[in-house]
Amino acid sequence: MSSNKRKDSSSNKPATNRVVYSEFGNSSFGNPNSNAFERPVQELPPNQQNIRVQATRKGKGGKTVTVISGFQAKPETLADLLKKLKTQCGTGGTLKDNELEIQGDHTQKLVELLTQMGYKAKKSGGK
Repeated sequence: MSSNKRKDSSSNKPATNRVVYSEFGNSSFGNPNSNAFERPVQELPPNQQNIRVQATRKGKGGKTVTVISGFQAKPETLADLLKKLKTQCGTGGTLKDNELEIQGDHTQKLVELLTQMGYKAKKSGGK
Protein backbone atom coordinates (compact mmCIF):
# COMPACT_ATOMS: atom_id res chain seq x y z
CA MET A 1 0.00 0.00 0.00
CA SER A 2 1.43 3.30 -0.99
CA SER A 3 0.82 6.26 1.17
CA ASN A 4 -0.19 9.33 -0.72
CA LYS A 5 0.43 12.21 1.58
CA ARG A 6 -1.02 15.49 0.51
CA LYS A 7 0.85 18.66 1.15
CA ASP A 8 -0.85 21.11 3.43
CA SER A 9 -2.25 23.85 1.20
CA SER A 10 -2.04 26.44 3.95
CA SER A 11 1.75 26.42 3.71
CA ASN A 12 1.61 27.40 0.05
CA LYS A 13 1.06 31.10 -0.35
CA PRO A 14 -1.15 32.01 -3.31
CA ALA A 15 0.23 34.54 -5.75
CA THR A 16 -1.46 37.88 -5.12
CA ASN A 17 -0.74 39.69 -8.40
CA ARG A 18 -0.75 37.19 -11.21
CA VAL A 19 -1.48 39.38 -14.21
CA VAL A 20 -1.64 37.44 -17.42
CA TYR A 21 -2.45 40.35 -19.72
CA SER A 22 -2.52 44.06 -19.12
CA GLU A 23 -3.52 46.76 -21.56
CA PHE A 24 -2.38 50.41 -21.71
CA GLY A 25 1.00 49.67 -20.11
CA ASN A 26 -0.48 49.65 -16.64
CA SER A 27 2.32 49.68 -14.06
CA SER A 28 0.16 49.09 -10.99
CA PHE A 29 -1.13 45.59 -11.60
CA GLY A 30 -3.60 45.35 -8.73
CA ASN A 31 -5.16 48.75 -9.29
CA PRO A 32 -5.86 49.62 -12.93
CA ASN A 33 -5.86 53.27 -13.88
CA SER A 34 -9.54 54.16 -13.72
CA ASN A 35 -8.95 57.60 -15.23
CA ALA A 36 -8.20 56.00 -18.60
CA PHE A 37 -11.69 54.50 -18.75
CA GLU A 38 -13.73 57.52 -17.65
CA ARG A 39 -15.45 59.60 -20.29
CA PRO A 40 -15.22 63.34 -19.88
CA VAL A 41 -18.56 64.98 -19.17
CA GLN A 42 -19.13 68.39 -20.66
CA GLU A 43 -20.99 70.33 -18.01
CA LEU A 44 -23.16 73.03 -19.53
CA PRO A 45 -24.59 75.95 -17.57
CA PRO A 46 -28.28 75.55 -16.62
CA ASN A 47 -29.56 78.08 -19.18
CA GLN A 48 -28.08 76.01 -22.06
CA GLN A 49 -29.64 72.69 -21.04
CA ASN A 50 -32.99 71.52 -22.42
CA ILE A 51 -34.69 69.53 -19.66
CA ARG A 52 -37.74 67.28 -20.10
CA VAL A 53 -40.07 66.53 -17.20
CA GLN A 54 -42.44 63.59 -17.64
CA ALA A 55 -44.66 61.48 -15.38
CA THR A 56 -44.54 57.76 -16.14
CA ARG A 57 -45.53 54.39 -14.70
CA LYS A 58 -43.57 52.11 -17.02
CA GLY A 59 -41.52 49.51 -15.18
CA LYS A 60 -42.41 50.91 -11.77
CA GLY A 61 -45.02 48.39 -10.66
CA GLY A 62 -47.92 50.77 -11.27
CA LYS A 63 -46.44 53.58 -9.19
CA THR A 64 -46.22 57.03 -10.76
CA VAL A 65 -42.73 58.49 -11.03
CA THR A 66 -41.68 61.87 -12.44
CA VAL A 67 -38.63 61.48 -14.68
CA ILE A 68 -36.41 64.49 -15.40
CA SER A 69 -34.04 63.94 -18.33
CA GLY A 70 -31.76 65.84 -20.68
CA PHE A 71 -29.02 66.82 -18.24
CA GLN A 72 -25.44 67.39 -19.35
CA ALA A 73 -23.77 67.56 -15.97
CA LYS A 74 -21.50 65.59 -13.67
CA PRO A 75 -23.07 63.01 -11.34
CA GLU A 76 -22.08 65.08 -8.29
CA THR A 77 -24.01 68.08 -9.62
CA LEU A 78 -27.03 65.90 -10.37
CA ALA A 79 -26.93 64.40 -6.89
CA ASP A 80 -27.02 67.88 -5.32
CA LEU A 81 -29.88 68.94 -7.60
CA LEU A 82 -31.78 65.74 -6.78
CA LYS A 83 -31.47 66.43 -3.07
CA LYS A 84 -32.87 69.95 -3.49
CA LEU A 85 -35.80 68.75 -5.61
CA LYS A 86 -36.66 65.91 -3.24
CA THR A 87 -36.84 68.29 -0.28
CA GLN A 88 -39.00 70.75 -2.23
CA CYS A 89 -41.44 67.97 -3.22
CA GLY A 90 -41.29 66.19 0.13
CA THR A 91 -40.76 62.78 -1.49
CA GLY A 92 -38.04 60.31 -2.32
CA GLY A 93 -36.18 59.84 -5.54
CA THR A 94 -33.11 58.45 -7.23
CA LEU A 95 -30.53 59.12 -9.92
CA LYS A 96 -30.39 56.58 -12.78
CA ASP A 97 -28.46 56.98 -16.05
CA ASN A 98 -28.27 60.80 -15.86
CA GLU A 99 -32.01 60.96 -15.21
CA LEU A 100 -33.61 62.09 -11.98
CA GLU A 101 -36.61 60.10 -10.74
CA ILE A 102 -38.90 61.71 -8.18
CA GLN A 103 -41.62 59.59 -6.58
CA GLY A 104 -45.15 60.72 -7.42
CA ASP A 105 -46.56 63.04 -10.07
CA HIS A 106 -44.88 66.43 -9.53
CA THR A 107 -44.44 67.55 -13.13
CA GLN A 108 -45.87 71.06 -12.82
CA LYS A 109 -44.06 71.81 -9.56
CA LEU A 110 -40.74 70.49 -10.89
CA VAL A 111 -41.01 72.52 -14.11
CA GLU A 112 -41.52 75.66 -12.03
CA LEU A 113 -38.64 74.83 -9.68
CA LEU A 114 -36.24 74.06 -12.53
CA THR A 115 -37.11 77.27 -14.41
CA GLN A 116 -36.49 79.25 -11.20
CA MET A 117 -33.06 77.59 -10.99
CA GLY A 118 -32.29 78.73 -14.55
CA TYR A 119 -32.91 75.53 -16.53
CA LYS A 120 -34.95 75.42 -19.75
CA ALA A 121 -37.52 72.92 -18.52
CA LYS A 122 -40.55 71.67 -20.44
CA LYS A 123 -43.32 69.27 -19.58
CA SER A 124 -43.11 66.28 -21.90
CA GLY A 125 -45.72 63.71 -22.92
CA GLY A 126 -49.06 62.93 -21.34
CA LYS A 127 -51.97 65.15 -20.40
